[in-house]
Amino acid sequence: MTRDARRALPAYPALSARAVAAGVRAGRLSAVAVVEAALRRIAEVDGELRAFSAVWPEAALARAAEVDAAVRADAAMRTDAAVRVGVRLPLAGVPLAVKDTEGTDSWQSRRLLAAGCVPVGATATPGPGTPWRTWGRTERGVTRNPWLPDRSPGGSSAGSAVAVAAGMVPLATGSDGAGSVRIPAAWCGVVGLKPTNGRVPARDRAGLNVGGPLVRHPADAAAWLDAVAGPAPGPVAGPPGPVRVAWSADLGFAATTPEVAAVAERALARWAAGGRLVRVAHRVRLADPAPVWAALRAGEPAEQDLNDAALAETFAVAELLATPTTPGPPHGHEGPGEALSPALTWAFNLSGHPATSLPAGRTRRGEPVGLQLVARHGRERWLLALAATAPPTRPGRPA
Repeated sequence: MTRDARRALPAYPALSARAVAAGVRAGRLSAVAVVEAALRRIAEVDGELRAFSAVWPEAALARAAEVDAAVRADAAMRTDAAVRVGVRLPLAGVPLAVKDTEGTDSWQSRRLLAAGCVPVGATATPGPGTPWRTWGRTERGVTRNPWLPDRSPGGSSAGSAVAVAAGMVPLATGSDGAGSVRIPAAWCGVVGLKPTNGRVPARDRAGLNVGGPLVRHPADAAAWLDAVAGPAPGPVAGPPGPVRVAWSADLGFAATTPEVAAVAERALARWAAGGRLVRVAHRVRLADPAPVWAALRAGEPAEQDLNDAALAETFAVAELLATPTTPGPPHGHEGPGEALSPALTWAFNLSGHPATSLPAGRTRRGEPVGLQLVARHGRERWLLALAATAPPTRPGRPA
């Protein structure tokens, strides 16, 4: 990396995807300089964290040079070049980490590359033969949580969450079939989105596993959605008054630990204190979806609409459902034991509702906790716009 690039990007680990793209499109930043900063950050911290199973420096720099050339070509053609490049390359120069099991050939990766992203490497997943999915592994060893290295980062999009949390990239791809975007987002203190089922092509026969982003800012998740699913036809309108939210610590069946529930509920209370949300008295009682989820994944017949009536009742009285993202804190690298980390997430893979995980804070031991927000079908843009109004709850920076 050149000295000029280092001076130009002293705060690279904190840059959002939208800020990078805006700088590259406007000519204030070069994609090559941004990618050099990303590669330098990976070299600095990934030796310990092991977020990446592979890094592609030569290909990334070549792709970044192509993006810079495209930006210059548009600038030479028209005076309204910023508009042209914003439409053609809305994510120009954004360093992208791709989930190892998807690579650059998945639907979302192809759309992100077309939007101007620059893939810098593939991120760790649990790997074959793993009896549990909430961790990551590379040839160099297990993937470490950037907040607590002796803990799991969650999974299966483990390395993607770590790469974003540690400032190696501002955007990474994941896939969520039972919580595999939202769980690592919660345990690494970042933002993860599972879109409405059908918004992007499913990755499995059952239609449960959908692509989603790992980012540090809800607005970057919205930028991912525009690139992958197409931009919204107009402004996203929210309700005229405070948003009605139903809170459930356990969805009626999960064994959520008291401290995790308390951290998530306090985050919701801080948000409500600002007047943007109002709690409604409604008890959410779902049946444990585990048997139905397992049957569908195995290709067996099952009632996929198990909890639809209960969720319809909830969304009749509230625009938003809030829960902890996981029932417990990050487990150690030896495994989760009897704990079931997706207990609060996989109901919405079955129901199809959009859901996001936001950082809620940390336990007394410093373990990150996520706040899961679930919206009505098709309202992920509204959900992300609302999430952007949440008060910040992530103190300090890992790694």
